[in-house]
Amino acid sequence: MTKRIVVTGIGATSAIGGTAPDNWSNLLAGMSGTRTLEHDWVQQYELPVTFAAEAIVRPEEVLPRHEAKRLDPSSQFALIAAREAWEDAGSPEVAPERLGIDFATGIGGLWTLLDAWDTLREKGPRRVMPLTVPMLMPNAAAGNLSLQFHARAYAQTVVSACASSTESILHAFHHLQEGLADVVIAGGTESAIHPITMASFASAQALSRRNDDPAHASRPGAIDRDGFVMGEGAAALILETEEHAKARGAKIYGYVLGGGVTADAYHITGNDPEGSGAARAVTQALEEAGITPDQIAHINAHATSTPVGDPNEYVALERVFGDRLKEIPVSATKASTGHLLGGTGALEAIFTILALRDRVAPPTINMTEPDPAVPFRLSGDAQPLGEGTLYAISNSFGFGGHNAVVAFASAED
Repeated sequence: MTKRIVVTGIGATSAIGGTAPDNWSNLLAGMSGTRTLEHDWVQQYELPVTFAAEAIVRPEEVLPRHEAKRLDPSSQFALIAAREAWEDAGSPEVAPERLGIDFATGIGGLWTLLDAWDTLREKGPRRVMPLTVPMLMPNAAAGNLSLQFHARAYAQTVVSACASSTESILHAFHHLQEGLADVVIAGGTESAIHPITMASFASAQALSRRNDDPAHASRPGAIDRDGFVMGEGAAALILETEEHAKARGAKIYGYVLGGGVTADAYHITGNDPEGSGAARAVTQALEEAGITPDQIAHINAHATSTPVGDPNEYVALERVFGDRLKEIPVSATKASTGHLLGGTGALEAIFTILALRDRVAPPTINMTEPDPAVPFRLSGDAQPLGEGTLYAISNSFGFGGHNAVVAFASAED
């Protein structure tokens, strides 16, 4: 028997808000989280890109010092988002053996790793922290969440670049379907605004270089887009079976209906210009959800604002939706939040769920002249989504050719 899976709690911290409600209200208000970086290392290394979308609420403002110092920033963000989501869900009473963790990252403890390398070179091996490896490992966030919430069903980590946390949500969905848990904390995190990643992405011509106008740098679908903006933060969702949620009287944000995961096998950084892999992921998501392309009312696009990525995504979606794609309200929310890499899918999943709840597609800021090669129905204003049961998908595509798509439905009245 297929179980219905619901979302009962959400938490998020990013460049546009320190909580999920703040993220949502600021997104609807058209806020840009991209700002000039004030760190000494920007000038020290003469970085060609001097801005990013740093989390607006810093972990040290939220976490006790004794707790924060044992965690890499990526795990700090994860803990903040997960605690918010757990409280938002009403702190479910669930046996530890029935609580699971599916939490992703794209890179993991980058700051811990590179700080430890500097310490080793400058001060020798005795000064390297004994907790360095537990802090830098990609599964550190999932492991620490398991400890925090006494989750003993399992604790798993997906590392699939920018598709990571969308895959983790799908893993949570299937783990609940399979009966491995009654409640799952799912999501993703990233803290990689670091000189090495900024330099590397800039060298690859992937980042926008609008140093004189950072707030308008990320402009998905615009003809003058020139790259993405690095972001950071985390997002967490509490998923559980509908039966478990209703038995405890939990509020329900919406339903997770299923998803699709494919690989392009095309290029280590570029996606397939024919969009076949991404299109298959969308088709798989619709099939598992039991809905048709005609029923989709909203799409949260991956839409990173790169010259090549945006039109390739359009080609992929056109393969599934045909001419109707131009009629579907689409949001490209990275224009506001920056690109959270491994955390981006979870944050955009929250935005998609809230879009269905409030029946409004959030605006895509910085839309100047639309690119004819990317004729999404993007708007600088919020777009109404209509009445009745609403269905939506959220797309995530990552380096390595990873494609992940998750389908949602609005909550029942």
